[in-house]
Amino acid sequence: MEHPCDVSTKKLSILNSSGEKLAGILHDTGSKDLVILCHGLTASKDFRLLVSLAKTLSNAGLSTFRFDFSGNGESEGKFEFGNYSKEISDLHDVVLYWMQEGRLIKAILGHSKGGSTVLLYASKFKEVNMIINASGRLDLRTGLDKLFNKDFLDKIEAGPLILKNSLGNVFHVTREDLMQRLSIDVVAAVQTIPKEIRVLSVHGSEDELVDVENAIQCDSLIANHTLQIIQGADHLFSRHEEEFSEIVKKFVFDEV
Repeated sequence: MEHPCDVSTKKLSILNSSGEKLAGILHDTGSKDLVILCHGLTASKDFRLLVSLAKTLSNAGLSTFRFDFSGNGESEGKFEFGNYSKEISDLHDVVLYWMQEGRLIKAILGHSKGGSTVLLYASKFKEVNMIINASGRLDLRTGLDKLFNKDFLDKIEAGPLILKNSLGNVFHVTREDLMQRLSIDVVAAVQTIPKEIRVLSVHGSEDELVDVENAIQCDSLIANHTLQIIQGADHLFSRHEEEFSEIVKKFVFDEV
């Protein structure tokens, strides 16, 4: 049940362990319970799905914090394609900051690359017992031909590859970035997530970038896992934002 309440919105920055400022937006309902929202590759805290979810959770009485990973959005730092370890570190710095501020981290959600990041986070850190993986990828060796041309391995030897997001922003991917991504084993990591941590995977049946089989595989590998497949939804849940937000809200309130 939702509890309409006054919500204050505040922009702030959190210093990460590399001395970089991470830009974020706090939606404060007055509740000490806080849900942290993480964006995906080349996206930002202003990704429409995260904004919509923050509103839904705020209407239900929960405070939320959505932020830009280093090198993304308004945060300081350099963009890196395969920097999952850096994003895990950023997320840990954000979690510790809010814990020191007296907040209870109710859940962490990540979309796409952010989904993979929060799963890796849960395999390494145990402070948060509720993790939500939205459209995340398990096998980081897959999907590269959809981001780049099929001959990307040959082209990257000649220089950085180019990525563009929906806003037309350009990002450069170096060979080092690519090799870093290929070295990460998310499949092995998720099998170490303890059963005390509840994990929800939400995926669209028509995801054109990350196949829904990734979420189905999560269901077989993670000890305490809930699977929700939204029929007809794409990678961004473009026409299913409300359904997505309701699923997340129910999970956070232990209703599923």
